[in-house]
Parts: sequence; C-alpha cells; structure tokens
Amino acid sequence: MRPSLISKANARRIPALGAAFFIALGLFAPQSQAAPAGAPAAPAGAAAAGATAPVPRSIPVPKSPEARNSSTFKLSSQDYGKESTAPAAPVTAPVKAAKQFSAAAGDPCPDMSGLINSTGSALVQQLKALPNVPCAYPLFNLTGTDAANAFGEAKMVTVANALRDTSATYPGDNSTSVGQLVMFLRAGYYLHEVNPGVIGTYGPALETAAHGALDAFFAAPHSKDITDANGDLLNEVVTVIGQTKSLGRYDGVLQWMLAGYNGTWPQRMNLSLQHFDWIIEEAFDPKADSQGLKAALKADGSLLTTWADFITRNEDLLNRDDMVSNMGRYLGYALVVPELKAQLRPLLKDLINRYPNVGPTAPITMNLAWATRKFDKGNCAAYGICDMNTRLMPVILPIQYTCNPGLKIRAQDMSPAQLTTTCTSLVNQDAYFHKVIGDKGAIPGDVNTNLEVVAFDDYYNYSLYAWSFYDIDVDNGGMYEEGNPALPGNQARFIAHEASWLRPSFQIWNLNHEYTHYLDGRYNMYGDFEAGIVTPTIWWVEGIAENISYGYRNVRNADAIAEAAKKTYKLSELFDTVYDQTGDPDVNSNRVYRWGWLAVRYMLQAHPADMQTLLAKYRTGDWNGARAFLKQTIGTGYDAGFDTWLTTTCATNDCGPLPEAPVTPAIPLCTIADPRQFDKNCRRDNLAATTGNYSYHFLYLPAGVKQLTVTSSGGTGNADLYYGGSNWATTANYQAKSTNAGNGETLTIADPPAGWVYFSLAAAQDFSGVSVTAQYN
Repeated sequence: MRPSLISKANARRIPALGAAFFIALGLFAPQSQAAPAGAPAAPAGAAAAGATAPVPRSIPVPKSPEARNSSTFKLSSQDYGKESTAPAAPVTAPVKAAKQFSAAAGDPCPDMSGLINSTGSALVQQLKALPNVPCAYPLFNLTGTDAANAFGEAKMVTVANALRDTSATYPGDNSTSVGQLVMFLRAGYYLHEVNPGVIGTYGPALETAAHGALDAFFAAPHSKDITDANGDLLNEVVTVIGQTKSLGRYDGVLQWMLAGYNGTWPQRMNLSLQHFDWIIEEAFDPKADSQGLKAALKADGSLLTTWADFITRNEDLLNRDDMVSNMGRYLGYALVVPELKAQLRPLLKDLINRYPNVGPTAPITMNLAWATRKFDKGNCAAYGICDMNTRLMPVILPIQYTCNPGLKIRAQDMSPAQLTTTCTSLVNQDAYFHKVIGDKGAIPGDVNTNLEVVAFDDYYNYSLYAWSFYDIDVDNGGMYEEGNPALPGNQARFIAHEASWLRPSFQIWNLNHEYTHYLDGRYNMYGDFEAGIVTPTIWWVEGIAENISYGYRNVRNADAIAEAAKKTYKLSELFDTVYDQTGDPDVNSNRVYRWGWLAVRYMLQAHPADMQTLLAKYRTGDWNGARAFLKQTIGTGYDAGFDTWLTTTCATNDCGPLPEAPVTPAIPLCTIADPRQFDKNCRRDNLAATTGNYSYHFLYLPAGVKQLTVTSSGGTGNADLYYGGSNWATTANYQAKSTNAGNGETLTIADPPAGWVYFSLAAAQDFSGVSVTAQYN
C-alpha cells in the first residue's frame, strides 16, 4: 500500500438519513444467529467481522484535529488519557513559587523546602498541615536533588503508613488531610516513573506499605460514600491503584463501582470511575499482566458479569458522550485472556445484538464488535455478526458516484455539488501532476487504472465504521490502500473523512495529498508500496505528495518555509528519511513532510535532469541503483547548494515555484515483424518465458554509438537482463548483467560495437507481461 500521510495535522458531513428511523425498525441490530456453515464470504471491500482475509498493507494518514491522541482504538468521545500528573492543570513553576498558590478559600500555600528535606513524623505533620490538596501540586514538578530528597523509598513508606493509619478514621472528606498524603504518594510514583534514576529504586517495602494504605482506605466505610467530597479523594486513590500496578488486587473496587453506578452519581464520583480508564487499558495489554487483573479474572470472572450488567442496567445513558459507552467498551478487551473467552462470548454476543449499531448506541456495539475482531479473530459466528458489513455498508455509505472510468466516490453524505467539485479537483490535479512530473505513461504492468475515494461524514464515523468495512486501523486520519498494482481487478482505495472542523467549507481531509500517492504509484514508483521502500524513498514519496497538494491548491506551505530558516538537515541526510526516524512522532512528521517538501522542491528546481534519472530508476524498480545514484553519484555534492537555497530562495521567494517538467515523448513500440528484433529507441511488451528459459533479442547498431541502454520492467515473476555483445546472451555467456529481484533491470553499455548485438531476458522464475526498451545515441 502506498502511504497516506501529510504534514502535521495527523488526521484526516452532513448527517445522512436520521438514525432514529432505522433504529425503530431494528435494521441495524446485528442478527443474533450465527451464520450457517459454508455461508458465503462478505463481498470484496467489506470483509466480515472476524474474517480471516489478510490484513491490508496500508499506511495511515496523519491525524486531524478531531482524531484521538491515543493509539488505542476508542470511539466514545470521553477518552481520558493516562492521568499521572496532578488532577488540575499541572503547576509548571518551580517549587519555590509554591507560595503563590492559594486554597479555594484564599489561604496561602507554605514554602515546601522544609517538606522536601523532612523525614518521619515531621514529614507527615507538614503534609497534613498543607491548607488543601492543591498546595501539594508543586510536588509533581520537583527535579534533580529536590526530587531525590523528597521521594526516596523510606519517605514514601513513611507517608504510606501514615495514610494507612489516617484512613482508619476516614470521614468521607478531606477534613483529616488524607488527600495531601495521597497526593504525595502520587507525585512520588509519577516522578519515579518519569526518571527512576533520580529517585532511586522502589522495592518490596514500599509495595507492602502502599498495599496496607490502600487496604485501609477501602476498608473505611466512608470510602464508599456517593458524594462529591468522597469523590475528590477517591479518584486520586484509584489513580494510586494504577501507579502501584495493583488493579488485580483491587478489582473489587472497580466491581463495586460498576455494580453501584446508576447515572445519578455526583460529578466527582463519576470521575472516580473514569479514572479506571487508563488502568484497565494497561491491564489488558496483550504482552503483559502488569496490573495483575488477568490473573484475578481467571480466578474469579464475576467482574465480567457485573461489567455486562453495568451496561444493560444503564442502557438509557448509552450515547457517544456517556461514561457507560466509554467504560463499557473495555469489556471486550478481556478477550485478550484466552481462558475468559468462553465466559465472554455469550456476554458480548448479547450486548452487540441488543443495541443498534447506528445512532447513540453505536459506540458500544461497534467497539465491542471491534474487540471480537481484534482478540477473537475468525469467530464472528460466535457473536452473530458475520453479516454485519453486508447490512451496514449500504446504509453508512449509500452514495456511489462515478467521476470518470478511472475515478469513483463512495460517501456517507455528500451533496451533488460536493461530488462534482471533488471530481473536478481530482481530474484537474491529474493534469497538474503530469505538468510537474512529465508523462512517460503508466508503468508497464501497472493495472491500477482506477481509484475509489471513500468519504465518511467526519472522523467519528470514520473511526466507528471504517475498521469494519475495510479491515484497517483507525487511529489516524485516513488510509490509502494501493494493493498489488500488477494484479488484475485490484482496487486502489483512499478511505477518508470530511474535515468537519472546517465547515461550512467542504473538504475531504488530505484528499489531494493522497491522490498524489495514487498518481505517483501509477506513473513513477514500480510495484507496490512495500517494494518501493526497500531503500529510503520516503523523502520523495511524501515530498512530492506535499508539493503537488500545496502547489495544485495554490496554498503557501508556511510551516515548511519556516523550517527552511532553521537549516535542520542537509540534503544528503534527507535522502535517508524513513517514517520512524526517531522515537518522537513530531520530529518524524516534521522531517517526513516539511523537509520532504523542501528537498523535493529544491531537486526539481535546481537539478531536474538528476530527478529524471532518479525517476527512471524508480519506474523500473531499480531501488539499489536509485540509492547508489543518490548516495554515491550525488552524495553530499548538493548540500552546499541546498543550504544556500534555504537561505535565499526560501527566505525571499517562498522557496520558489514548482517548475514544469520537460515534455518527453513515450518510447514507441518496435515495428519490425520479428518479435526478437529491436530497432532504434523502441520497446516490446508482454514478453514471457518459463523458469530456466530465455526471451532472446538483438539489435543492429550503426558505427559511432556512444551508449546503449536496455531496460526491463513490469509484468510478473522474475526476469534478469543479460547482454552478450556480438554473441547470444545467456547466464553462462555474457558481458554485462542486471539481476535485481523482480523485473526492474537496467543495463548501460558504453561504446558498444557496431553491428548486431544481443541481449536476453533470463527467467529466474516464470515471468510474463514484461516490457523491454532499447535506446542508443
């Protein structure tokens, strides 16, 4: 699959028929009966939930402003990130500035230098003397020696023991300063996780003390008061459960909350339940059981039944913004534990089939359905959802519109004017692309003759349904699937959503960038996307997509132009760009898109002949040859020119315009009747041979030829190219050879002899549909 990203805005409608009508008819509640044995598979492009078809090779589009920050699949809009700092906005001022913090009633917060260096009972007394919980927030900002002095294990044990003792008389509010003790522990665990080398090690002594404190707190009767006052403290204690990796030990607390919740809880108690969010997500990590929850559930699965009852008991609250949907979706994550599947399957089947998978209940049904595909793949029949896509897709994506034979749109809700405008934009962009790149025709053997653009109404609907219809990840702004461009019937597809935050203006997120990937793959890059990145080509792939997208829309790339002044990279470094260059996604995105835009723009302006040479190698799949050309022939030779260009052209002329490519006529077919013979500067198509055999060819050269170039490309199998000079060319008798994987081969012969010369395609594997060109000057 060819990539689908664009500069940082990593993500990519007008409501369709009212969902209430269909809900009333029950059209979207998945059938409760399993598909019979031998039932036909879902149609192409709508893989049934749990289907065993291979996952498409796709590259995600960067997220939009609406996309979630978490890489985990979440649909309900209450997505709470891992909350490991203070509950309010963290204080970024130094600790000495703590005097500036005030309690809600206006009481000043004391200086913390004494608390940092105190130990034993003096430390506990100073914590309890803090006027309120917010006065402890600066503890989260300690660094270096202050952090080490404040949060060594012995002091954490002291405070944990104090929390244990104080919890015995916990009155359900903070009148006994329980909150200040809890916040100290929270800050210590947080800083230890951020920089354990500074804090030192935490061992069994602290684990024992922390569990004693938590045991005592939850044993206190008032810890279960359904009040805001208790919720203020309870939500922080729940966070400590996560920090101590103890959810398995305290799964009963979660079970109590799920069993008791009824939608009437005050806000701060709601937050206590919400704070289980990131803990549960970590607890069901497929690679570990760091929270101990998996082991606890295997010993006693009653929590799962309580969890399912929590959803059905509060079904009137189900909607995309409700905590019931948000917490309910995690029930499906328990499928990651094989021993729990037998218990979970009927529970999940009931929930998925109980509620419509459109409208307010869609987040719970589609999230749970997603979990079955993720963690119980191939068992859609166990959940009664094998036909879900067959019923859903025509309603969620009812609009099918053909722009021309090479371009069609499938949409959730687009007006006739929006459809027409989108088609016009893409058709005109095709011409603009060739104006910049040139037009040597499609790569031989590339049968990606048409593109389908799928447009969901917004990111919410994209994330809700696209995974099911197209078997893709949705923690992104869209997905471009190139497929295998040599496979007849292959459907290239860009799955996207409307940029709803730009309304009333209409725009499909990253449309022009992604369409460039389709054009680039068809006319410049041999094979599929994976073939094209065996060596670093991302600087070109994403750089040209950015240049065409911005240039065609006549939009100034202000972010890239601003980057030019920083001179962060040399051109020779940018030739090495890959998607995951560093561990920082922002740095990666900046280099891939903004600096890719700069590198490609410079090369097209300053070195167009080199770009034509490079693209000729890309077109034949000569990835190693292209790499050698960039790193050896060009090497660092253009670094100084690039540096000057960044300083001058980018500073004074917005990096200058995109130049037009020289018009190069396509190489014609050979006209001589003998299919083996070539005349000057022509090609032959659809060549084939079986393994171990040859497709033999020859050419008459006049005297004075300086260079002969023979290239092969396209088709299937593996054909190697051999040149024999004045003799027939075989694998045992040759003067030059090109033996890359696949059929992209190139031979350049300097000063060949006059008269008949011979070359051949040798079948390392059966090959067919291969094109060969012979050119000389």
